[in-house]
Amino acid sequence: MGVDCAITVCDTECRIIYMNQRARDTFAVRGGADLIGRNLMDCHNERSQAIIRRLLAEGGSNAYTIEKQGLRKFIFQTAWRLSDGRVGGLTEFSIVMPDELPHYVR
Repeated sequence: MGVDCAITVCDTECRIIYMNQRARDTFAVRGGADLIGRNLMDCHNERSQAIIRRLLAEGGSNAYTIEKQGLRKFIFQTAWRLSDGRVGGLTEFSIVMPDELPHYVR
């Protein structure tokens, strides 16, 4: 089974432990599946590294949009937790957004 977004997961040491096929394809130029086991801090600037450290220390989430290679993307980063409640690492979802995105108030 697959989903139509890129999913990357790291542990508390920032080691990439999972990338779905979409993430592997998205980051093919940087190594694709060979990124699994590598430190994701190597792929981020200082500002991003500070956010990653905060999320690993406190939990919570971080969300923003970007435009890259002509595609608008929604990026959602969130801590995942172990069964005892401790932060186990981070998951990042990268979702391509359509040009027209409806917004509803419900």
